[in-house]
Amino acid sequence: RFLIVAIRVSGFSFAHLRVPEEKKKLKLMRVIENSKKLIPLNKLLSLVGFSSARYYAWKRLEAGCDLEDQSSCPTSNPNRLTTEEIHEIKDMVISDEFRHVSTGTLSVLAQRLGRVFASSSTWYRLVRERGWRRPRIRLHPEKPRRGIRAKKPNEIWHVDTTIIKLLDGSRVYLHAVIDNFSRKILGWKVSSSFKKMNTVEILLQAIKVSNTCSGYQQPKVMMDGGGENYNSKVDELFESGLLKRILAQTEISFSNSMIESWWRVLKHQWLYLNSLDSLGKVEKLISFYVNQHNEHLPHSAFKGQTPDEMYFELGTNVPIELEEQRELARNRRLEKNRLLSCSVCEE
Repeated sequence: RFLIVAIRVSGFSFAHLRVPEEKKKLKLMRVIENSKKLIPLNKLLSLVGFSSARYYAWKRLEAGCDLEDQSSCPTSNPNRLTTEEIHEIKDMVISDEFRHVSTGTLSVLAQRLGRVFASSSTWYRLVRERGWRRPRIRLHPEKPRRGIRAKKPNEIWHVDTTIIKLLDGSRVYLHAVIDNFSRKILGWKVSSSFKKMNTVEILLQAIKVSNTCSGYQQPKVMMDGGGENYNSKVDELFESGLLKRILAQTEISFSNSMIESWWRVLKHQWLYLNSLDSLGKVEKLISFYVNQHNEHLPHSAFKGQTPDEMYFELGTNVPIELEEQRELARNRRLEKNRLLSCSVCEE
């Protein structure tokens, strides 16, 4: 009864206890301090609906703390690291002397050196929360941003093999040859096994296609060092003088990325959109996409020309015609929009 009367006299309600104002907070604390002389503090706080944590937090705020740089009172959390220990950890983390030491090992090394005794999890937390950067910037040789580029068809070819997984978990192997200048697929083959003769077969396909192109020369064939590219059958083909072999990233600093880029496009934009349940289905899908890629799909690098038009030099006028059509379309758009009007425009 005394507590209820005291709260009413002070002008408090239980709603005030939830979101107290500063002056009302001080009055409530004064009432609790006076009432705890008659009622045990735990029962008093329970009756008011007040947690002991909030009560002691308000007590600390009322008393004030001179350590403004501390996020919580050191007295209430005596196991926390001191300011000196935190500075010591920072010095070791950002020091060039220990940049070869991982953060976890550094925490143990600091204990062996008698500098800081703290767990590795504490080190990781401080590094993460305070944004300390280890002096461990990795230096790598600059990679070429633009791959090797040919100046005309049949100057550079790329040969590679990729694996395609079927729905039943089995694998099929796709081999292909692409022309560097035009991005035309010159030859390809799908097989259920990894045969060394597959590289020879697709290169013979490419040679047959290149014979229909004017200005044929000895193409440089870029390939990796896989077993399908280095065997007796492939060696015989190159020894005939029809082709010249170049080993990617060994004899030349560039990679075989052009054919690898086409693998990604083929798989993610077409093959993976279909149910790959058999070798015949995969072969049919690839045949369709190769035809689309070579004859119908304009390449962004050629201003609207397809790979076939670039390879056989049939699309010289395509960029000019597209620019003229774009200009006509802009003029028609302007004319149509200017004819439109509303009641506001007419006024």
